[in-house]
Amino acid sequence: MQVPEPGGQGVSPAGSRGQRAGGWDSVLGSAAETGAAGYRPLLFSIAYGMTGSVGDAEDIVQDAFLGMTRARQAGTVIADPKAYLTTAVTRLGINYLRSARVLRETYVGDWLPEPVVMPADGPGPAEHAELADSLSMAFLVLLEALAPVERAVFMLREVFGYGYADVARVTGKTEVNCRKIFVRARQRIAAGGQARDIVPVTARRAEGEELARRFFEAAAGGDMDALLGMLAPDVVFHDDGGGKALAIGRPLAGRERVVRLLAGLLHRDRIRDTSLRLAWVNGRPGAVVYDTGGRVAGVIGLDFAGGVVQTIRVVVNPDKLSHVGPVSDLLRRTWGSAPGDREPGGQINTDAGQVRELVNDFHPTADRVEIDAVPGWVAGAMVARRRRTRR
Repeated sequence: MQVPEPGGQGVSPAGSRGQRAGGWDSVLGSAAETGAAGYRPLLFSIAYGMTGSVGDAEDIVQDAFLGMTRARQAGTVIADPKAYLTTAVTRLGINYLRSARVLRETYVGDWLPEPVVMPADGPGPAEHAELADSLSMAFLVLLEALAPVERAVFMLREVFGYGYADVARVTGKTEVNCRKIFVRARQRIAAGGQARDIVPVTARRAEGEELARRFFEAAAGGDMDALLGMLAPDVVFHDDGGGKALAIGRPLAGRERVVRLLAGLLHRDRIRDTSLRLAWVNGRPGAVVYDTGGRVAGVIGLDFAGGVVQTIRVVVNPDKLSHVGPVSDLLRRTWGSAPGDREPGGQINTDAGQVRELVNDFHPTADRVEIDAVPGWVAGAMVARRRRTRR
């Protein structure tokens, strides 16, 4: 793994659909729609906060603009485009969540939102306040505990500061009902055990850049002692492969366990030739991982507190990286090729494939990786593999 570089060429800001074909500009025909385009950052933030998906958020915002254009063409007078678009985006987000909830419940492994990535040397969190201050990965994961309407009410009130009268208008609920929904949602969020970050953006940016640089330089250089000193005792490692890329599949907690896992990862052949570019991930310090061809292999986000890393979040699910740039197949799974990888009906046997591929990758450094750092059924296979090779 090469020493991290600041973000630059290759790191594409998320939420910039207008720069791509079929995006924002295709629905901004009249002068009125063009003027309303100034609301896009707010609308994207609401849609992304509702969905946790960059692509779906962009689609929702585009649908809202299309709806406004069609309404005007049909003769509807829209006196307040901002209110119209905010309402449309919020209600489309509620419908999205109701249709997507079943898919979330059957998601393979640890779910993380699609990362919003900004170059480290580009526009900083201060210029993207809605995302930087309010829509961190940790906060979006907490929002998953809320029902769709609860999420909308909480987002509009807590994150964007809407009054209850406006929240009621947008969601179609009564003001009294919105107050009750907000209180209930805030209690559920508080039960998640993590408050929103209240550190000023400028202070967090200055400290975060330096800490992230030190962390990734230590990782790139294989300095495990330095990494150990930068991790909180109760640090948690999350990775999201979605069943389509190599991942441990569930959160891993504890400084020693995380360091041993990182040691094993950094010594895998497929990781050694990658490079890192520092970036801002959902308003927090992080990096984008590239393969030798300059394609995106993953996105890493770091949560710091008290000068140490509290949480590491890694997104390697290829479906969640395409908005960042061309996606690498470096960490893609290759299940289904071995006889035991398929069930009698022909379906891929996920457990068998995952065991086979994880064991093959971790085996060269198995002695350096704590066995219970991976799910139990993988650990058993690793032990069996080690016993066979030592006979």
